[in-house]
Amino acid sequence: MKDRVVISPTTRQEGHAELVMEVDDEGIVTKGMYFSITPVRGLEKMVLSKAPETAPVLCQRICGVCPIPHTLASAEAIDQALGIEIPKAARLLREATLAAHNINSAAIHHFLVAPDFVPDELFAAAVDSVSEVRKNVQYVVDMIAGEGIHPSDVRVGGMARNITPFAKERLIERMTALKPKLEAHIELIKNCVAESAEKMGMPEDLGVVNQPLLAVHPTYGVNEFDMDAFSEVLPEAWYDDPEVGKRGCSVIPLINGTNVETGPRARMEKFQGFKGKGVIAQHVARADEMMKNYEACMEALDAIDPAASARADYDPRGTGELGFGIIEGPRGTNAHMAKVEDGKTKFYSAIVPTTWNIPTMGPATEGFHHEFGPHVIRAYDPCLSCATHVMVVDDEDKSILKNEMVRI
Repeated sequence: MKDRVVISPTTRQEGHAELVMEVDDEGIVTKGMYFSITPVRGLEKMVLSKAPETAPVLCQRICGVCPIPHTLASAEAIDQALGIEIPKAARLLREATLAAHNINSAAIHHFLVAPDFVPDELFAAAVDSVSEVRKNVQYVVDMIAGEGIHPSDVRVGGMARNITPFAKERLIERMTALKPKLEAHIELIKNCVAESAEKMGMPEDLGVVNQPLLAVHPTYGVNEFDMDAFSEVLPEAWYDDPEVGKRGCSVIPLINGTNVETGPRARMEKFQGFKGKGVIAQHVARADEMMKNYEACMEALDAIDPAASARADYDPRGTGELGFGIIEGPRGTNAHMAKVEDGKTKFYSAIVPTTWNIPTMGPATEGFHHEFGPHVIRAYDPCLSCATHVMVVDDEDKSILKNEMVRI
């Protein structure tokens, strides 16, 4: 006999989503379906017919949790669409900003999952550790990019300004002092995950999926994307359950016709030789990646020449060619694409990390007791506002609901 367990909305994540699990008599999930129920926001439409410099300013507001990856992906896409080669200093400043932000976001996730893994006697220490890490890396973002939520100094053509020699020295000193605290934080989280998972009887293979990995760079990104391998379908064509397909608010992006896994574990396996799959491995990879991003941030800061130009001159009319900004954000590969003609943005599209992971997360709950379902979802740290691409609309007589794909 089949039963159904519905968690709506799923918790300790950004935005609203639903997890539907069909279970057998033993409570084991036989089919898992995870989908966004967050309303469309329309930002990709807002940038059309506007000056290209508008895109990063608007698209950084796709999400208040991960504005840095969206700002950078948008700026990189517009840079390429305008034929701009940004100065070396600008690239290094962007790299340092993203690396610091990714550490910050991982620490936020550790706060969100602390109730799952951190014992009462260590909870205050863990929260203090999260705060200490965040305070220092957010300082880096504020100093380089202008501010942490809406980074005003990331501009088309590079950065608004370079940092001063004093700022460089101060940032390096502060990050150097952070290193032992960050190392201690990583060990604390990994130990808590290992010990608590064992106590709660969490299966070692919980959440294991064998989907292809999507990751383009260990810490930053690239300006190319294989459009021939990419496709996307509406949720109605993906989910077997018609009601789920009707209510889903995100398209299903595929690579070579297959859903993928993106995020810290994918990056760590592809570029760092990380071994392990599933929920526990997701948490371990995210923690370990904090140190990789620390190293990337320090390398970029050390290499910056404060006397160098950080912004290129450019022709705003555009090349008419599709520009790509593919940035590795905290939750995975964040792909922005833009086309500029006659000084106006004519096409804009964003395929964000959680959009890639949504069709993978539901099946990752299958084969295990439904009580572990929320742990599987939280391991991916989903961000739903970023991922919304579809809205449900009424037809003329208001009697039928249907999905229409729109760009966020």
